Amino acid sequence: MGSQVLQILRQGVWAALSGGWYQDPHQGAGVNALHLYLWLFLLGFPFTLYMALPSSMMIVAVYCPVIAALFIVLKMVNYRLHRALDEGEIVERNASEHMDRGAKPEQSGVSAKRKDSNGPSDPGGGIEMSEFIREATPPVGCSSRNSYAGIDPNNQVGSGLSRLGTAATIKGKFSSTLYETGGCDMSLVNFEPAARRASNICDTDSHVSSSTSVRFYPHDLLSLPQIRLNRLLTMDTDLLEQQDIDLSPDLQDHMQPQEEAAQKVKQYYRFWILPKLWISINFDRLTLLALFDRNREILENVLAVILAILVAFLGSVLLIEGFFKDIWVFQFCLVIASCQYSLLKSVQPDSSSPRHGHNRIIAYSRPVYFCLCCGLIWLLDYGSRNISTTRFRLYGMAFTNPLLLLSARDLVIVFTLCFPIVFFIGLLPQVNTFVMYLCEQLDIHVFGGNATTSLLAALYSFICSIVAVALLYGLCYGALKDSWDGQHIPVLFSIFCGLLVAISYHLSRQSSDPSVLFSLVQSKFFPNSEDKNPEDPLSEVKDPLPEKLRNSVSERLQSDLIVCIVIGVLYFAIHVSTVFTVLQPILSYVLYALVGTVGFVTHYVLPQLRKQLPWHCFSHPLLKTKEYYQFEVRNAAHVMWFEKLHIWLLFVEKNVIYPLIVLNELSSSAKNIASPKKLDTELGALMITIAGLKLLRSSFSSPTCQYVTVIFTVLFFTFDYKSFTETMLLDLFFMSILFSKLWELFYKLRFVYTYIAPWQITWGSAFHAFAQPFAVPHSAMLFVQAAVSAFFSTPLNPFLGSAIFITSYARPVKFWERDYNTKRVDHSNTRLASQLDRNPGSDDNNLNSIFYEHLTRSLQHSLCGDLLLGRWGNYSTGDCFILASDYLNALVHLIEIGNGLVTFQLRGLEFRGTYCQQREVEAITEGVEEDEGFCCCEPGHLPHMLSFNAAFGQRWLAWEVLVTKYVLEGYSITDNSAASMLQVFDLRKILTTYYVKGIIYYVTTSPKLEEWLANETMQEGLRLCTDRNYVDVDPTFNPNIDEDYDHRLAGISRESFCMIYLNWIEYCCSRREKPLDSSKDSPLVTLCYGLCVLGRRALGTASHHMSSNLESFLYGLHALFKGDFRISSIRDEWIFADMELLRKVVVPGIRMSLKLHQDHFTSPDEYDDPSVLYEAITTHEENLVIAHEGDPAWRSAVLSNSPSLLALRHVMDDGTNEYKIIMLNKRYLSFRVIKVNKECVRGLWAGQQQELVFLRNRNPERGSIQNAKQALRNMINSSCDQPIGYPIYVSPLTTSYSDSHEQLKEILGGAISLGNIRNFIVSTWHRLRKGCGAGCNSGGNIEDSDAGGGASCTSNNATINESQSSMSQGGGSATTGQGPGAVQHPPVAAHPTALPAAHPPTHPSTLGTSHSSHSVQSSLVRHSPARASVASHSSYCYGSRHSSLRTSTTGFVPCRRSSTSQISLRNLPSSIQSRLSMVNQMEPTGQTGVSAQHGLPSSSSSSQSIPACKQHALVGFLGTEGGSNATETQSGGNASPANQMQAKKDDVIYRIQEEVFRSFFLLPLWKGQFTSKHGLMDPSQVLEGINVSKRKELQWPDEVIRLKAGRNSWKDWSPQEGMEGHVIHRWVPCSRDPSSRSHIDKTILLVQIEDKYVAVVETGVLELGAEV
Repeated sequence: MGSQVLQILRQGVWAALSGGWYQDPHQGAGVNALHLYLWLFLLGFPFTLYMALPSSMMIVAVYCPVIAALFIVLKMVNYRLHRALDEGEIVERNASEHMDRGAKPEQSGVSAKRKDSNGPSDPGGGIEMSEFIREATPPVGCSSRNSYAGIDPNNQVGSGLSRLGTAATIKGKFSSTLYETGGCDMSLVNFEPAARRASNICDTDSHVSSSTSVRFYPHDLLSLPQIRLNRLLTMDTDLLEQQDIDLSPDLQDHMQPQEEAAQKVKQYYRFWILPKLWISINFDRLTLLALFDRNREILENVLAVILAILVAFLGSVLLIEGFFKDIWVFQFCLVIASCQYSLLKSVQPDSSSPRHGHNRIIAYSRPVYFCLCCGLIWLLDYGSRNISTTRFRLYGMAFTNPLLLLSARDLVIVFTLCFPIVFFIGLLPQVNTFVMYLCEQLDIHVFGGNATTSLLAALYSFICSIVAVALLYGLCYGALKDSWDGQHIPVLFSIFCGLLVAISYHLSRQSSDPSVLFSLVQSKFFPNSEDKNPEDPLSEVKDPLPEKLRNSVSERLQSDLIVCIVIGVLYFAIHVSTVFTVLQPILSYVLYALVGTVGFVTHYVLPQLRKQLPWHCFSHPLLKTKEYYQFEVRNAAHVMWFEKLHIWLLFVEKNVIYPLIVLNELSSSAKNIASPKKLDTELGALMITIAGLKLLRSSFSSPTCQYVTVIFTVLFFTFDYKSFTETMLLDLFFMSILFSKLWELFYKLRFVYTYIAPWQITWGSAFHAFAQPFAVPHSAMLFVQAAVSAFFSTPLNPFLGSAIFITSYARPVKFWERDYNTKRVDHSNTRLASQLDRNPGSDDNNLNSIFYEHLTRSLQHSLCGDLLLGRWGNYSTGDCFILASDYLNALVHLIEIGNGLVTFQLRGLEFRGTYCQQREVEAITEGVEEDEGFCCCEPGHLPHMLSFNAAFGQRWLAWEVLVTKYVLEGYSITDNSAASMLQVFDLRKILTTYYVKGIIYYVTTSPKLEEWLANETMQEGLRLCTDRNYVDVDPTFNPNIDEDYDHRLAGISRESFCMIYLNWIEYCCSRREKPLDSSKDSPLVTLCYGLCVLGRRALGTASHHMSSNLESFLYGLHALFKGDFRISSIRDEWIFADMELLRKVVVPGIRMSLKLHQDHFTSPDEYDDPSVLYEAITTHEENLVIAHEGDPAWRSAVLSNSPSLLALRHVMDDGTNEYKIIMLNKRYLSFRVIKVNKECVRGLWAGQQQELVFLRNRNPERGSIQNAKQALRNMINSSCDQPIGYPIYVSPLTTSYSDSHEQLKEILGGAISLGNIRNFIVSTWHRLRKGCGAGCNSGGNIEDSDAGGGASCTSNNATINESQSSMSQGGGSATTGQGPGAVQHPPVAAHPTALPAAHPPTHPSTLGTSHSSHSVQSSLVRHSPARASVASHSSYCYGSRHSSLRTSTTGFVPCRRSSTSQISLRNLPSSIQSRLSMVNQMEPTGQTGVSAQHGLPSSSSSSQSIPACKQHALVGFLGTEGGSNATETQSGGNASPANQMQAKKDDVIYRIQEEVFRSFFLLPLWKGQFTSKHGLMDPSQVLEGINVSKRKELQWPDEVIRLKAGRNSWKDWSPQEGMEGHVIHRWVPCSRDPSSRSHIDKTILLVQIEDKYVAVVETGVLELGAEV
């Protein structure tokens, strides 16, 4: 502790006061002496010149050249020496020619080229250093207290000692950022992260995101230097302070000779001055680094020299001008010396440095600020001496008063003299942060802009504002020069007002970050600029977010192109109508009253009513959402009426009321501002433009608190201080700036009061207990600090987490100066060897970070819309929210808030947090509704109200719960222990069986199967397996886990394999479209046998041939699951003929077996049926992603919103070593939204940064991170950037647009673009045509008019081809042949429409056959249910108009006819399908015309449909039976074979017609289903999983309907309240008919809603009445 305090005093306090100089005990006397004399020279030289020479330019003429020469020489020599050490030669020589043990001397001429990482030949590599011994300075990897590592070419830690003992050489290769970061590049060192909270004690840069404590693998650590080296690498001061006496005596004796040999080595570098002239350098790089900081680039050296000269020039000019007298001259010379010395040897770490280790930018802070202050002093002095007029006054103050300028000059002089104290406290940020902060503050408070996300974004946004002001200034100036009178405003000023509103609207809708816009322009003009490597395995993994952002920006730009024109013209017309002059002053009062009323209701009343605890008095929200009482949210959030009211009020407020107020004030104030009494025309036009732009942009972007500013300004300057008004426009402009600072001061004081309240203070350490009473007498200073920090927008942070508050340096709204975001460790960014050996990234935090990444994507989609709907309450720039769920706890930081866009950053905390985190999570999740306390008693509380204690406690918190049921799409996580699921041998045998069956499934369904069977290499490799008596007696096979183990032969024989799996092979082969021989001796069985043996042998090899041991079995299972297959047997080398067998067959087999093994627990015997197992695997293939969590495909699947995922996780963290089966299911999650005081977050973040970076507090249990429930101190501090905090995920800055929120688009409409306008016009025209057609067609309707009023064959011929082409892309499977010998196969997939296009029919000559696999439009049916009338049987005749017959897609219920309707043959009874197949088989080849006439489809496909224009094929059953018989008799006697076949075919058609009528019409009509229409009233009664039940509770009317009647088929669709549909089937309890029997005591209805089928309990629907 004492040494750490001394180090802080020496390297922190004293170095900050002196500018970087301090006595370093770790360096030699020469280095310290050089530093001292150099600093004394920089201090004494200007002071001596000032004292010795007269105050004239002679001082400047002498001082500046000397400083210039000094810095040029030092920088040039330093740069050349570093280049020499990087690229020069190193020569090693022995000090003695006689070494112990007969060692041979090293050759002195041995040299090696060393390339720096920034050298021309190796820009991204590292730095190779030469030999180091114990006394030598460590390599460049570390500064201050940093460590160094030696790495051999294989990246193994250690030092290569010479076998002969001549030298101890450590060759290291370090990252290019080592010097700047002050830490070794740990990505090149063989290590694995230790505990996550070790990140808090790191003193290296936060490039290492996992942790800072490093645990090494001790490969060959045998030498004493190596042991010392590892102590350094641990970065632990306890190990660094240990002496070598803790080694064993044997090890010390063994290392002593080698140590002595190493100490005798001498080395020097050759520094070439000329081509043949060189000198020797007898020191290494770190000695040079100890002398001066390194400037890697030439530009850095030039900048340092220029700044040093500029400091000397400005400082000497101020000295000779006489601004400083007496002792202040010496103080000013001290400031000059500190600024110049920091360019040579900077303060590291500086109190305002945002990062650990060496910070290159901080070296330029002092000279830059010194130059700015000196320039400001000179300008203010010049102005005070040359400006004598007080022409411009504002609120009674003359800002050009010389006395005021002199006072400002003296203030800047005092501030400059206090530079040592200022930089010690850390009140000024580094230069790039200051530029970003300054541009952001000017853009927000002067131009009404938004917060920025980077330095480039700040400059871009500031320049855009300047350009906008420049464009508008000309119009305003011209309008002000025109003639004005009381009732007439120039038209040019109206044009200015219209353009002002339009430009403000456009700027408010644009993000400050131009990267997406640049990317959009690049993609439009240079679409092929991004070249992809086709061999890259990650080239297929494409992140959809960038394209989504580009599309959003493109839509907004197109919308702005139209809307800005409309807005400009509209407000120009309003302004030019003289409404703002004629209706005064009534219009002003109306607008003020309107903005006050609408703003009060929108931003105060409605948010308070929707809060969890309104006004901290009520115990529940007064306006509740539909999800408030739901235990588990199953659908997206329902849009409530008050949300619609909120969004419409907000829309009117910011798009109508505020623009009218600003235009009203522009009209009434412009001429007065530009008058000579005020600001004159030039300056007045500028102020009018800036004020109007600021007020309009801020009202468009963030109107939350604008109504308060407007009402207060009107009341203040109308009734209180009317004489001080400077026109209402300027009053609003300046009061908006003042109110933003007052709001910030209010939040700071509220944070302070809450944090130091004595009744809830939590002391984290003894220092906190001391600081609490000590801070009481300094409360006045605290308020002054709060006011100052609010003025400059700086954080007010508690010192070491105590009650003492200090002001930090200014930061932008973004706060963190580094663009840090989590890099997830997976197989895409780790070496293959580390993946196979050590499984990097296997800790829970790294694996769970993907869920926060998915949460970020969900927020990107919906956050902006939810904020506009008021679901997060009031919000403003910089606000912080916490989303808390069962396991997810994330802090959301709102950075940029624009008009329809929000840029945010999400910081995810650990799933299993610390004790302190858990206590704070409990505080934000527990309810206070049941509290009945009143002081010290418990009298209770009023109904729906909080008790006194609860209400009082809620007011003394830095956070508040806004919403308890915020619905967001995410994943529910289920983890099961794999050990418990595979504990016994029987369970492992089941897994192995499914493993084998999975391999067989994937090999039989592979499109390359025929190629594999014909492969000669594979045939040769499997030649032995073709023998019937072949047996594989590998010892890895185990009778306990292999079901086909042959006990007789002690192995797995082909015979035993066929006994168990031949039926499965035959069934899988039968499901192929092109069947293959699957007999016992077939090549297919041989291939399956070889693959299954290979797969199990690989499992045994990965299990170290210890499958009987559970731990070994799990290890092997996990190795195979992640794709680590080791082919160890020569009998399996045939697999190398095509590695696709491993990738596409064996790996999916082991992964699928894990899912099937899980299903086995729910229904043990279900998968004994091959068809059920086949369908299950097919369904899992479609709906489930099974992958290793380190696979990039896993991340891609999660971010692509895959419905279900499964993985096997191996967790090695905190001493645990377990295997978990992780199951993810996409669903809607419920979050609690907690709003945290943003000044509390900024203050705690700033305190942590100062404590860990500058004060170097390495205590992982320090008091500043202990739990404090009133401020959520632990959760906030844990969310800091690593290594200051330890979040498991920090997202990049992400922008959410309102255009992507579907519910908001339904309320306000989508983006206005040319394409959307065209679509609207076209759809409106079509609706008009439908209406006219329905009106002109007697007895018709809109649907009939679509089909031209009838269902003629001619009108529908064109639709057949269209439907055929559409179904060829997404249709089901079809038959491979149409001849008599064609084999009919059952469908492969459970959802044929979800599969890719099936193989086309091979018999194209038959039109009916070619249409058999396509869904064709029909004028008989319609998808959506509608009311219709059913005509009598006798009213139909062949070839007549069939408009009265209505049939739905199911074939069970009637509905109106439509040109887009379909009737599918999959709903026909099997007998009818078989007869239709007979009809098509009777069709002779070449009878295209006959086929076209009848249009009979084949029943070979489950997705076949009836052609639309051939109604007589299924509807002609209404014709007379006699006619058909007569036709048949007439053609029976002397008919040709073709005629006989046609007659036979007509007979079959007639019989089919009867069965169709009976099945589709009479039976449903008899059951009462023909007229039943119901509406869904309670979606919670829907049985969404009844169709996939394992026990087959219900008998479904059709298997296809069962597959479609559940969530697995609905995908993103879900039944909602109010939906209408037809009941097509019902199950009644205790019914005698098994097909109508319900398995529960309630009636279940099968309802068709559009094209979806829903099983729902009868009580959940409402009958809407009978169909007519």
